[in-house]
Amino acid sequence: MKKSTLALQKFPSYNCSQSVFSSFADELGLDETTALKLASGFGGGMACAETCGAVTGSYLVIGMKHGHSSTDLLEKHRTKELILKFNARFKARHGSLICKELIGCDISTPEGQVKAKEKDAFKEFCPHFVATACDILEEDF
Repeated sequence: MKKSTLALQKFPSYNCSQSVFSSFADELGLDETTALKLASGFGGGMACAETCGAVTGSYLVIGMKHGHSSTDLLEKHRTKELILKFNARFKARHGSLICKELIGCDISTPEGQVKAKEKDAFKEFCPHFVATACDILEEDF
């Protein structure tokens, strides 16, 4: 099963970051519960409508697969290059990495939450970001 399909099955119950990251848990050597907990604070643009949760969930996947655990500058640079590559692909598709720009409202404010609900933003927009993130990860990482 494609990771995007799996992530979209999870998305109604879990946030965007959890849906992306936990969909890769098996190949990262993590159990699903651990993956869900690790990504739980990144949904909703880190709860402040900043970097999209599908993007931050992808950073977790990239870090687990290709991240560094030493002070070697070449390893650090490689991880950074992979993140930048992901960012460029996601931005080319959606124009931004920022939650409030992607969905057109700032869900960190009460007014923005009302607007998001009126627009049905989490059903109309976010599934596309979750699917794109997973597709990029499967294609390039």
